[in-house]
Amino acid sequence: MSHRTVNFKGNPVPLEGPELKPGDTAPNFRLQQNAADGLGDATLDDFAGKTLLISVVPSLDTSVCAQQTRTFNQKAAQLPDNVAVLTVSMDLPFAQARFCGTEHIDRIKVLSDHRTADFGRAYGLLIAEGPLQRILARAVFVVGPDRKIKYVEYVPEITQEPNYDAALAAVA
Repeated sequence: MSHRTVNFKGNPVPLEGPELKPGDTAPNFRLQQNAADGLGDATLDDFAGKTLLISVVPSLDTSVCAQQTRTFNQKAAQLPDNVAVLTVSMDLPFAQARFCGTEHIDRIKVLSDHRTADFGRAYGLLIAEGPLQRILARAVFVVGPDRKIKYVEYVPEITQEPNYDAALAAVA
């Protein structure tokens, strides 16, 4: 049983994995993505030398997650070229691609942890028990080019949006 929790509509749900903090080294990951030539993997190494803003959502097909993804997609246009914005969820890559096409998400990479949930465990976001089992909690991470975490927000209530301004300020 986990000792860390977040709330879903005021009710605590347990999280699996460590609570990461600024200064920690970002765990590596292998996430799946839908690409023109089929499914492919994306790892932390693929973004070497870049600052990453990693937006994590429970499911793109919910209003708050959709809004979070649209907001970061819009803000990505104002960020320098050395910043990559990722959205990570447990949604299947095909569902992510459908969402991105419908919502005109074209400035960020949308990646899936559905295969192994290793990202969720490594970043302390996996909801492993109860009715929300096997989804990711809402969070935002900023990782510097040195792979050190510069900013972390584990959003305490899953149904609320993150602090966009603080995350974007950490990218600068």
